Amino acid sequence: MSSPVLDPFAALRATTPARIGLGRSGDALPTSAQLDLQEAHALARDAVNAALDVEALARALAPRRTIAVRSLAPDRATYLRRPDLGRALDPQDLAPLDLGETGFDLAFVVADGLSASAVTAHAAGFLDAAFARLGPIRIAPVVLARQARVAIGDGIAAAMRARMVAVLIGERPGLSVSDSLGVYLTANPGVGMQDSQRNCISNVHARGLSYADAAHLLAALVAGARRLGRTGIDLKPDLRLEALHDVARITP
Repeated sequence: MSSPVLDPFAALRATTPARIGLGRSGDALPTSAQLDLQEAHALARDAVNAALDVEALARALAPRRTIAVRSLAPDRATYLRRPDLGRALDPQDLAPLDLGETGFDLAFVVADGLSASAVTAHAAGFLDAAFARLGPIRIAPVVLARQARVAIGDGIAAAMRARMVAVLIGERPGLSVSDSLGVYLTANPGVGMQDSQRNCISNVHARGLSYADAAHLLAALVAGARRLGRTGIDLKPDLRLEALHDVARITP
């Protein structure tokens, strides 16, 4: 009686969604692994090309006030070919952002990015958790941006006279996760900001960072930014030890 063949990769596969030790059938992948790979690729492709349903998202965020805007990219194909257009706000949408108010501490911008699926699945849940964690600060109406990239938040926040902006955006899909949400925080936003002036919280999704933990981390970054007056590479060393201690418990 022959001994059963042990799979040396079984324990490792249980700890990660990465495709490890898939085996082979002849000189190709086994049929099940090949079908799984094709499904993941289809989900990623659909996520990149999906349109954001702004009206449905506004209903999900109710009763919070929302304002819908779009970038200079007129359609999805142009958006994918011209990242620069996705970073710029359509000038026709500036007027609704001028609320005649000053003193907003933070503006939230929800942008479709490269995965509208991520925004549809996670934006409302994350914002509920974030509003609960942020405490008594003045938050502007939530802006919903179509065909948008992270930098569009800088012009939006400047138009709203907000001291900080947090851009929730669909991250580039991979073959393990197609609905991952990212959050980018920028202090003193204005057109022309560099990525080094932002802090990023990534991998907010069902198998990644939870809404509660991501909101906790955002609240710690906002508090640090208010003390320091800056975000990005200057901010992380300024977070207080107690905040770092709490954030350290976050697990992927």
